[in-house]
Amino acid sequence: MRVLVTGGAGFIGANFVHHTHLHRPDVQVTVLDKLTYAANPASLQGTGAQLVHGDIADAQLVDRLVADSDLVVHFAAESHNDNSLRDPSPFVQTNLVGTFTILEAVRTHGVRLHHISTDEVYGDLELDDPAKFTPDTPYNPSSPYSSTKAGSDLLVRAWVRSFGIVATISNCSNNYGPYQHIEKFIPRQITNVLSDLKPKLYGAGENVRDWIHVEDHNAAVWTIIDRGRSGETYLIGADGERNNKDVLELILELMGKPTDAYEHVTDRAGHDLRYAIDAGKLRDELGWAPRYPDLRAGLEQTVAWYTAHRDWWQATKAATEARYAEVGQ
Repeated sequence: MRVLVTGGAGFIGANFVHHTHLHRPDVQVTVLDKLTYAANPASLQGTGAQLVHGDIADAQLVDRLVADSDLVVHFAAESHNDNSLRDPSPFVQTNLVGTFTILEAVRTHGVRLHHISTDEVYGDLELDDPAKFTPDTPYNPSSPYSSTKAGSDLLVRAWVRSFGIVATISNCSNNYGPYQHIEKFIPRQITNVLSDLKPKLYGAGENVRDWIHVEDHNAAVWTIIDRGRSGETYLIGADGERNNKDVLELILELMGKPTDAYEHVTDRAGHDLRYAIDAGKLRDELGWAPRYPDLRAGLEQTVAWYTAHRDWWQATKAATEARYAEVGQ
């Protein structure tokens, strides 16, 4: 099988390439990545993947790569909420125009597509609401990032219905694990401790996320590719609901620090309250189950990885913290 992975030098995409190399050595992987600040070619070392530096909105390039593929797994996206508030234009270009370009290429060449999305398309839930997101939850995005991801999902659904392409969609909860850019919440706290900086907590830290280890996400993606039904949406989650304060204090405990050794910073604009995934369809229909159902075990693995791979993140640490300092975070 020849697989084209868009955004494969980014966090989740690179882990997908590693997962594929380890568990499916017969698969030939080509990565298409624009190599923006959030991507790192070093994340692909040892995978044997071919890296093509290019834009998913480049129709000629995408058409050529898709024509030589049996499957496209579409991770590529602009994904930082704060950045989308400062300048929404790259999010429209990559998440909407880029996905349209991918769809036209798979339609032309009859290639199977799996589209990676986020639970943020559903908006957020109240902290005391027992409900979780399901595939039937109405879309209610709250930022330029999540709204463009919602739009890309709807484009995929329309191309399945209108043109008969073979495609599936997955919406996943918050990922953590190796190769995640240190601007994100969990790696930022870990690398702050490793750099003798105080970790930072947005506001009171009451916002809840449904955490899933990236390895579990990518195992679920392959399960959907293997057994999912075209046109269907599958939600990926591992019942990992924790508020940010609890996650940060668990990281500090695992790293041998006092659990109150952090400082509060200004909360993010438009910070969604709570996400929670009901992954029953994925578990019941396709038989998937997470390897890391316990957040503690997944975080232990993640802390160990960042501790052992300073060479991967240390060069960008100072610049990342300087950008946060500019906005008081």
